[in-house]
Amino acid sequence: MLNTPIILQSSELFQTITHAKNVLGFTLLLDITAIDNLHKKRPASTRFELVYILRHAAFKETLLYKVSVADETLGVESISSLFGSAEWAEREVYDQYGIHFINHPMLKRVLNHMQFVGHPLRKDYTITKGQYCTSSQDLMDEMKPLLKHRNLDLNNDNLMVVNLGPSHPASHGTIRTLAALDGETIVAAAAEIGYLHRGFEKSCENHNYNQIIPYTDRLNYCSAIMNNIAFAKTVEEMMGITLPERGIYIRIIVAELSRVIDHLVCLAAGLLDMGGQTNYWYLYNPRDNAYDFLSKLTGARLTNSYMRIGGMAHDLYEGWEGDLRDVLTKIDFGITESLKMITHNRIFNDRLQNISPVSAKQAIDYGFTGPNLRASGVAYDLRFAKPYYGYETFDFDMVIGSVGDTYDRMMVRFDEMNESMKIIRQAMSRIPDGDINVNDRRITMPAKGCVYGGIEDMMNQFKLVIEGVHVPKGEHYGSFEAANGELGFYIVSDGSGTPYKVKVRPPSFYHMAAYPKIIENYQVADAILTLGSLNIIAGEMDR
Repeated sequence: MLNTPIILQSSELFQTITHAKNVLGFTLLLDITAIDNLHKKRPASTRFELVYILRHAAFKETLLYKVSVADETLGVESISSLFGSAEWAEREVYDQYGIHFINHPMLKRVLNHMQFVGHPLRKDYTITKGQYCTSSQDLMDEMKPLLKHRNLDLNNDNLMVVNLGPSHPASHGTIRTLAALDGETIVAAAAEIGYLHRGFEKSCENHNYNQIIPYTDRLNYCSAIMNNIAFAKTVEEMMGITLPERGIYIRIIVAELSRVIDHLVCLAAGLLDMGGQTNYWYLYNPRDNAYDFLSKLTGARLTNSYMRIGGMAHDLYEGWEGDLRDVLTKIDFGITESLKMITHNRIFNDRLQNISPVSAKQAIDYGFTGPNLRASGVAYDLRFAKPYYGYETFDFDMVIGSVGDTYDRMMVRFDEMNESMKIIRQAMSRIPDGDINVNDRRITMPAKGCVYGGIEDMMNQFKLVIEGVHVPKGEHYGSFEAANGELGFYIVSDGSGTPYKVKVRPPSFYHMAAYPKIIENYQVADAILTLGSLNIIAGEMDR
């Protein structure tokens, strides 16, 4: 079922969203995006529309609001005073579309560099028009207001300003954090991202739906197949199609294995940051074994491009069960041995406990989802709240933390790996025989033997490759419980084989937006471990 946005006037936007949050209970702002209707028949005053996506406190309902922007230079009222997550979300819309937000505290670019001219997601911006950056920004326009708000002065208070990253082994990606230090304690911080920005959404507007699958691999490349599945699932929901049961089980198996791989990377790197090299190898080696399995299955180790709209590239290979059981055994051994070394380790516990805690209320305000939100004690997991692919039939538990500190964020992931392996083992025992793709030649490629032997099937494949799968006209927000949290795709279709618009809702974007706030009053060494516990993936965040 597609979600239909509620149409608002710009004058009633702030009041309506305030009512939705405080009265209706839609307390989690998932995303804000815009649509450029330049190529659509419409009144001149409705070229740009803003879309606000909110989720209810019970996590089962999603609410979409749409508002026309009469004049993008005047814009609409900012809702950053209502939701902390709106601050970066509005900056991205301003950056990509040039829509102003009145009373925004720091309206500046966030993905494109400061020298960038124009707004790349406007329909009249040429996709091949690249722009080089020749100078860096000092971020003092963000730092000075932060210090003033805290009654601090760089000179009088003898503070030191340092850069953490972007080229630093502990920055977990190309991320720059400007920190004002009083000794070793961070008193204020500002973050800069966008170093990997490659225009994911713009590329999607220029390729057909199946051609987008490899681009999704490059979002969270630590669990690439999950991005494949999330995108394909959203398109399939728009088309009203359901995969054959075997295809669903394969998706569950590879998705949960990807979740385990992602958590292994996060925990191995986080423990290495604090000197736990032995733990690193216990966790990283079985990850390599898992990639051996995925390589054998998909033909690629890291970016697999295994999914297709309506199914997947091919079935499981003969003997896959034995290989996967061997991988799970090695992962289980690595987790067990790693936990033996840290569970009662005083250094580990002292370095992580009560460091950068995020309360449940703060986590919701920041737009946290996934393990980082559950670590704060919020029981939200789409596999439980809005089950898909029959997750409600599996026996597994939701892992919940209590304090929301660096310790909880890491330990939640340890337990989640065990739950994912439970799901995989159940799926392996229940997977049926049968088709893996939808039996519809408007969606699925014909068999190669048929293509080589008949003109109809050859033309069928030609049209699918050139024109793509035609998705009914409409717009839809689809969500998926990825390794880092709620991975969402907001897709606008004009009825052709190429999407009119694709907007990804990346969980890491909102986790990173909160990072400068939650490391304040902690030491530099603590900030490194906090970043590792958030598991920022720059490819997903920067897009």
